[in-house]
Amino acid sequence: MKKYNVGIIGATGMVGQRFATLLENHPWFNVVALAASPRSAGKPYKDAIKKWLMAKPMPESMKDMIILNATDDVEKIAGMVDFVFCAVDMNKDEIKALEERYAKAECPVVSNNSAHRHTDDVPMILPELNADHAKIIPEQRKRLGTKRGFIAVKPNCSLQGYVPALFPLHKEFGVKDVVVCTYQAISGAGKTFESFPEIVDNVIPFIGGEEEKSEKEPLKIWGKINGSVIEDAKTPNFTAQCIRVPVSDGHMGAVFARFEKKPTKEEILNIWKNYAGRAQELELPSAPKHFLNYFEEDNMPQPKLNRDLENGMAISIGRLREDSQFDYKFVCLSHNTLRGAAGGAVLMAELLCAEGYMD
Repeated sequence: MKKYNVGIIGATGMVGQRFATLLENHPWFNVVALAASPRSAGKPYKDAIKKWLMAKPMPESMKDMIILNATDDVEKIAGMVDFVFCAVDMNKDEIKALEERYAKAECPVVSNNSAHRHTDDVPMILPELNADHAKIIPEQRKRLGTKRGFIAVKPNCSLQGYVPALFPLHKEFGVKDVVVCTYQAISGAGKTFESFPEIVDNVIPFIGGEEEKSEKEPLKIWGKINGSVIEDAKTPNFTAQCIRVPVSDGHMGAVFARFEKKPTKEEILNIWKNYAGRAQELELPSAPKHFLNYFEEDNMPQPKLNRDLENGMAISIGRLREDSQFDYKFVCLSHNTLRGAAGGAVLMAELLCAEGYMD
């Protein structure tokens, strides 16, 4: 695979820092541009960061890179890179406009942001599930008037555990109704325990916007390309509650599911054990070898013990059992800033490179 020069737009935030650590020694991607807000522009990366939030140290190769202006230097950055990762902290309309500016400058955008997730010709890809949605990119390019430029987004962190667990069951058994309660780590809000003292010894039963994302985004992942748009699926029916809990990293989900044709427990476990997606077929560098991992122990999975499974890119599942109201219930776990944020975006970029969309 050829080497690609890449940029990180929003490099100073928590997700931007995670991108930096993941891309430090990436076999395909070479970081040549870092960009952030005007207040950080012109400073070396090491001076622009108020607080380094990652366990891994700041990459030596990036410490002295001068931060570019994410909004004023679009054309300059587009001329330096093959594509950019975007994780900016702006309002939704500003993000949509900025990402389209990069795309129209013939710079593909791999976005961690939510702004374009429901733009109907922008693929929202979880590489093991709906890699085929990348086929909408030529239609998006027609709308944008570009040859190379496009936008692709990753789904919200909250659904990264339960949607992968349910997706491979749908083809065989038809998932009808899903109730999910997510227990979400503080890093999903860009926080640490030091900066979020009110979460200690506490649970907050509301996370703005998360329930809508958790209910609606799965339907786009399940959707199909129809002409120049991706049409959302009509089912399954999702309802969600999202709760912030005092955990540093790792989103858990408690899931209740009803099927059109009820499977046996053994059938479900067999599908989970053997499921692999396009990311595994292509042996992408960031892809977990075993995507869905089931734990037999009653007290598993746990964020502290299992969030880093396969470099934080695998999904952990446990406690599958029949339910008195629904057909089955289970719990699941994903690492929200790896699989759910920067890691998922890096894996999507690897997919798009391997499939020729970045050439």
